[in-house]
Amino acid sequence: MYQPDPDRYSKVPYARSGRSGLDLPSVSLGLWHNFGGDSLSAEARTMILNSFDNGITHFDLANNYGPPAGSAESNFGSLLASDLAAYRDELIISTKAGYWMYDGPYGEFGSRKYLTASLDQSLSRLGVEYVDIYYSHRFDPVTPLEETMGALDQAVRSGKALYVGISSYGPEKTREAASILRELGTPCLIHQPSYSMLNRWIEGGLLDVLEEEGIGCIVFSPLAQGMLTDKYLNGVPETSRAATADSFDTRFLTEPNVERVRQLNEIAANRGQSLAQMAIAWVLRDPRVTSALMGASSWLQIKEALEAVENVGFTNDELDEIDRHAVDGDINLWAASSEAGGS
Repeated sequence: MYQPDPDRYSKVPYARSGRSGLDLPSVSLGLWHNFGGDSLSAEARTMILNSFDNGITHFDLANNYGPPAGSAESNFGSLLASDLAAYRDELIISTKAGYWMYDGPYGEFGSRKYLTASLDQSLSRLGVEYVDIYYSHRFDPVTPLEETMGALDQAVRSGKALYVGISSYGPEKTREAASILRELGTPCLIHQPSYSMLNRWIEGGLLDVLEEEGIGCIVFSPLAQGMLTDKYLNGVPETSRAATADSFDTRFLTEPNVERVRQLNEIAANRGQSLAQMAIAWVLRDPRVTSALMGASSWLQIKEALEAVENVGFTNDELDEIDRHAVDGDINLWAASSEAGGS
C-alpha cells in the first residue's frame, strides 16, 4: 500500500493564490498529455505519486484531457481511489471546461448548460464529490459573460467546487469576470494563462490586473512546449512532440527561435542550471506568479523542475541578458482565446 513521504511538505515552497487563503506549491503538475489512454501507465502513476512525495499537491486536469477526451480524469480518479483516497483533503484537484468535448450545440464554450453538465461528468470520472478549482477554460465571445460566471458561482454554491478560476482570458475580460464573480459572492481565485520566456503576453497588462484584483496566477507551458529545454538545440529528436506532431507545431522551430534558445541555454549554464530549470525559475521570479504548471513524460523531468526552485533569484545583469533573447517567438497556441478575451 502506498505511503507518502512524511517529509513531503518540506521539499517545495508554497505561495498564496492572490488574496485567498489557499496555498499552492511553486510547481504544479498538469495532466494534459501522457495521462490518458485505457488505463494509467506505470510511469504516469510513478510521476503522480513521486510528485506528491515531493510536496506537489496540485494536479490540474480538464474535461477533454487524454487522449481520448475524459481519460485523464478517469485515470486520475482510479489512482485517487487506489492510492490517494486517504489524502484527498491534502490535494488540490482542478478541472476545466470550455474547449470541444462532444458534438452538438452544448459541447463547448461557456454556456451554463455546458459548464454545469461538464462538471457533473468530470466529478463522475474522477470519483469525487467536489473539485477544488473549476475553471472556465476559455472566453466565449458569444455567451454573455454573466452567464459563464454565473455557472461558476453555481458550481461553488452547489458544493461541487470550492473555488473557481478562468484561463486564457485577456486583461479586460479578466477584470469584467472578476467584478461579476465578486458581486455574486464567489471571488475569482486564480487565472491560468500561458507564459514563458518565448511567450510573454501576460506582461502586457494581465499581470497588473491580477495584482489589482487579488487573483492568483498559475502559468502553463513555462517550457514553451519543450522548446525551453535542451531537446531541440541540435535538431528534432524522433520521439519529441515536434517529430510526432503531438500538440507542437514545427513552425515554432524557426532559426531565430532556436538561436534564442541556444543563447538562453548558455545563460542557464552560467547559473549552474539546465535551461528547463532556468525557465521555471524565470516565471517564478515575479511574485504575482503563484505556481508554474508543467507537463511531463517522466519523473526525471518533474524532479529537474523541482530542483529549479532552489535558485529562483536573478541578478539585474542576468535579467538584462535574458531580456535580450527572451522575446516573443510567436508560439502561443492559445492566442486566439486570449485575444478574444480582450487585449
